[in-house]
Amino acid sequence: MSFTRPDPFTTRPTLQGTFGMAASTHWLATATAQAVLERGGNAFDAATAAAFVLHVVEPHLNGPGGDMTGVFSAAEDPGRPVILMGQGPAPAGATVQHFRAEGLDLVPGSGALAAAVPGAVDAWLLLLRDRGTWELAEVLDFAIGYARDGHPVLARVGSTISAVAGLFREHWPTSAELWMPGGRIPAEGDLIRNPAHARTLQKLVQAGAGIGEAVSSAAHTREERIDAARREWSEGFVARAVAKAVQTPHRHSSGTDHRGVLTMADMAGFRASYEGAATLEFRGHSIAKTGPWGQGPALLQTLAILGGFDDDRLDPSTELGAHTVLEAQKLALADREAYYGDADVPLDYLLSAEYSASRRELITENASHEFRPGTVPGREPFVPVFRTEYVPPALSGDDGGPRTDGGPRLSGGVGVGMAGVGEPTLGGPTLGEPTVDATGETRGDTCHIDVVDRWGNMVSATPSGGWLQSSPAIPELGFCLGTRLQMTWLDEGTPSTLMPGKRPRTTLTPTLVLRNGVAVTALGSPGGDQQDQWQLLYLLRTIVGGYTPQQAIDAPAFHTTSMPGSFWPRTWEPGGAVVEDRLGDDVIAGLERRGHRITRAGDWALGRLSAVVRDPATGLLQAAANPRGAQGYAAGR
Repeated sequence: MSFTRPDPFTTRPTLQGTFGMAASTHWLATATAQAVLERGGNAFDAATAAAFVLHVVEPHLNGPGGDMTGVFSAAEDPGRPVILMGQGPAPAGATVQHFRAEGLDLVPGSGALAAAVPGAVDAWLLLLRDRGTWELAEVLDFAIGYARDGHPVLARVGSTISAVAGLFREHWPTSAELWMPGGRIPAEGDLIRNPAHARTLQKLVQAGAGIGEAVSSAAHTREERIDAARREWSEGFVARAVAKAVQTPHRHSSGTDHRGVLTMADMAGFRASYEGAATLEFRGHSIAKTGPWGQGPALLQTLAILGGFDDDRLDPSTELGAHTVLEAQKLALADREAYYGDADVPLDYLLSAEYSASRRELITENASHEFRPGTVPGREPFVPVFRTEYVPPALSGDDGGPRTDGGPRLSGGVGVGMAGVGEPTLGGPTLGEPTVDATGETRGDTCHIDVVDRWGNMVSATPSGGWLQSSPAIPELGFCLGTRLQMTWLDEGTPSTLMPGKRPRTTLTPTLVLRNGVAVTALGSPGGDQQDQWQLLYLLRTIVGGYTPQQAIDAPAFHTTSMPGSFWPRTWEPGGAVVEDRLGDDVIAGLERRGHRITRAGDWALGRLSAVVRDPATGLLQAAANPRGAQGYAAGR
């Protein structure tokens, strides 16, 4: 059986050139990155400038109070993938005992109690200092301008604000003042401004001139000026405003009010860093991901399982291929739950040929509805509580079971959400990006940026967290904190138990692909638990099927929901699979016959992939971006 041929129609061309390429989830970020390249900046300057713009123009998907992970390759060492680690840890006061004493059985999905130490800003400034060439003032000028002078707001920003308007009015007045001035929700195309955000960035720039709380004298080199801004963030006015704001009790997704625990000492104690990448060889390519403190290696495990099959079982457009992919993903994601965390994870064993073969043998002709982690010598796999429905005890009056009084219910994948590109709807499964509940609970909202320059520098990064619906806005700063601690468990003894100083097992998972020892592709996608699932389809279609980048991004997507979700309320749907209708009635019916519990998402609903590509032999560059939602764009020449 031959691999399904790509559709000859693509929503846009795969861009080609030799100068530089950028692709992201918002056209203004892409245009910013390309503008930096055109003015002589390198890929690291461009990605940093674009990332700060994403904080402004996609505030429902990320913010300065959130986190990020990146993976890059520098032109002088193109065979060494490096992880940019911008995932902050749990604060010193974030203990299981404290959360239990607050009456919680899960870390909430909204509210400052769920905030890890913000890591995104320090990570971007670290990358700019070490790998960039521009001054901080030049890099931040784009974002400062959009925050100060305004930018046309996305319809999804207004829809998100609408979904949480009651929460803002009743419980988060600072957020209502920032995002609903005069009680009005912004409409698509309105120019919205965030002067406080602009002032925050301007103060970071001023820190390099010795104007700031955390610096004592003017810095004399570019690197010193950037480090001064980093200190101003972690030890100066930002840290002070954060520590003060979280002390005000406020409503969380649990339905109860709590203070946060983040302090100035927590802020001062964090620094972003570089790490080596986890890698796997697949069909002549090396795939580079974060370590198992994130979910990235689950993609590597899935590829290791699939690598033992013939190509006809790797085609996502056929019944057999889609079934095989879904079953392999379930096995890898079960191991993610059982073994991954900021701890000693036996990754070499989990990626070994012997172990992968044993997992491959579990894939039959029918869909599994079971949670099946593998057996690792000397390890006891963590088995979570399996919730298909959940109501916080504060709302149910019991232990979190379903309500029987007709009150509100949060079910697995159910809530107020924006499925695909539609408007907020009550009920229905979690489909595309974003999904927002009236409590502020948000599952997987994220941004992405990829850049490659003419010298061969390549970077892929996924900024997230700190979205406007995460927690109350901090008026002095113009943004709020993230909720990444919801990735942790309040059960003792798990590989991802909440613990001070430990990083939550993030879903942020950008990808770098190498061939013949040289980086050739940077890609990624928003999507929470779906990020690597959607990237897997791209890799199979380009590496095995020979698709172009845009053909692979446009092709029909799907994902499994048959695993405990990483986001509050940590529910699952045994045997669940969400598919785009374009997969085809015959294929979908075949999956249903095999026992998959199918949810149709519509024709264009799943995945927000972008990618840039470089051919080391010729210097030819390519870029492609997702058409779903009419928001992501690629640019280059």
